[in-house]
Amino acid sequence: MESKDYYATLGVAEDAPVDEIKRVYRKLARRYHPDVSDEQDAEARFKEIGEAWEVLGDTEKRATYDNVRDNVRDNVRKFGHPGGDAGSDYGRGFSGGSDDRFGDRGGAEFSDFFRNMFGAGAGAGFAPGGQDLHVRLPITLEESYAGCEQTLPLSVPELDAQGHLTRKQRHLRVKIPAGVTDGQQIRLKGQGGGGDRPGDLFVEIQLVPHPRFAVEGTDLTLRVPLAPWEAALGGQIEVETLGGRVNVKVPAGSSSGQRLRLRGRGLPGSPPGDQYLAFEVVVPKQLSAKERELFEALAKASDFDAREAKR
Repeated sequence: MESKDYYATLGVAEDAPVDEIKRVYRKLARRYHPDVSDEQDAEARFKEIGEAWEVLGDTEKRATYDNVRDNVRDNVRKFGHPGGDAGSDYGRGFSGGSDDRFGDRGGAEFSDFFRNMFGAGAGAGFAPGGQDLHVRLPITLEESYAGCEQTLPLSVPELDAQGHLTRKQRHLRVKIPAGVTDGQQIRLKGQGGGGDRPGDLFVEIQLVPHPRFAVEGTDLTLRVPLAPWEAALGGQIEVETLGGRVNVKVPAGSSSGQRLRLRGRGLPGSPPGDQYLAFEVVVPKQLSAKERELFEALAKASDFDAREAKR
């Protein structure tokens, strides 16, 4: 089997702090978001980036992942590996040898376990029969706003009657209520590890970074560029919300950094969140002769001092 180097996927060092990994992940997620990216492999890269963050962004999963990499590299240095070096293809390093903890299949069983722990779309971790399972489920902001159903692939390790490790493959349909927030958990009773009394499955929602909206709890923020005359004179403009485009009134004399609140236009809830419009005055980079003439006339006629106004 081919294993994946999640550090290489994100382009970060193996000792990178989680804040740096998160910053790189968000940058790449915005770049390859299928809704805005024109690159041919955007969707595949977007999934790879999300999978890498799912492991490296979780302290426990990252520690397990690093331990596996270190063990394989040690084995390669000690015993050699005909198929590659210690820095690549580390998953295949577990396909030989044996490990009594995993029954007769030995290292191959651990190799499969490694793949299911880190290579699955939802990232279901190992838990023996009768215990709870914890998985992360990435969804888009639009799916959170409207609610949705997702098919969650699960590979649940279990022990059979002879004490051998087996694996139960399941595809679980999960209903996501409207208004779920990043980090919120959904508990599915009895859907966890197998056994006479199965544990519960805890699905942690992970909101995929949005290319236009910033999210804080149930509140949203949208950056809205304004032309200088729109900021100075005010007026009606059309802006985007998750529920559709709406007309809003820009107050006369608006400045960059000023925020306008749209009550109840955030994520659904009790009460629903709000959407904030963050204004940013944008000056044209090139002026026509007429535009330059008008700006020059305004400069002569106005006694406005921007530096003084900021004091």
